[in-house]
Amino acid sequence: MFLLRPISLGALAGVLIACAGLAGAPASAGQVAPPPLVLSPNLTEPWMLQLKPRVQRRSTANRYQFRQVPQQQQPRVRRTNWWSPRQQPVRQQPQRQRQAQQPQSRQIAPQFLPTVVDYDGPHKAGTIVIDTNARYLYLVQNDGTARRYGVGVGKPGFEWAGTHKITRKAEWPDWRPPAEMRKRRPDLPTYMAGGPENPLGARALYLGSTLYRIHGSNQPWTIGHAVSSGCIRMRNQDVTDLYERVGVGTTVHVI
Repeated sequence: MFLLRPISLGALAGVLIACAGLAGAPASAGQVAPPPLVLSPNLTEPWMLQLKPRVQRRSTANRYQFRQVPQQQQPRVRRTNWWSPRQQPVRQQPQRQRQAQQPQSRQIAPQFLPTVVDYDGPHKAGTIVIDTNARYLYLVQNDGTARRYGVGVGKPGFEWAGTHKITRKAEWPDWRPPAEMRKRRPDLPTYMAGGPENPLGARALYLGSTLYRIHGSNQPWTIGHAVSSGCIRMRNQDVTDLYERVGVGTTVHVI
């Protein structure tokens, strides 16, 4: 059994050069020249390549880049955070629904704030005149003037006109919606105690034997509009001021 010992590159190169020299040397007298030494390229190429100076080899990735078919570049889409409220899609709402969701302005229009105006009409001092078309209530005074207040009046179908006297006054009145109103609005209570949440507001002036009243409101932004079921509504501070200036028996003209 033969043992194979490793041969260094230097020793192998020496053997190859010596063999090449013998092959190329001329034969002496009486000797037969040996056949030329032919080295198989398959065996020598790996060793000879190592003897040559190293050449920087291109990587396989670079060699094969030209084979790659360029893909069509897709436009980049910026993705937004799905949880960001600003990026959520906005659903288009019907016009009526959007208007219903928008709260009315909480400010009363300036022209409906209390003021004093000239008056030269036929009614005597102390009389109340309510102009439902203009949305004003006038309290006639002695000096040719009238105190004017903005009011809310009956909505379409609930308008009325006539002359009555104030038969009763109440501070922070209770509210008992009449049967006709509860028939139209089944959600209404049969009774509500007086207070800031009560629709009759801070004061009420009852007109004759009717169901109508001049009263305050916890919705002052409705002053100047036709919104009630026939009652005349005022801001709480305005109806309180009027309450102190008139008494039971005062004549009220609604035109």
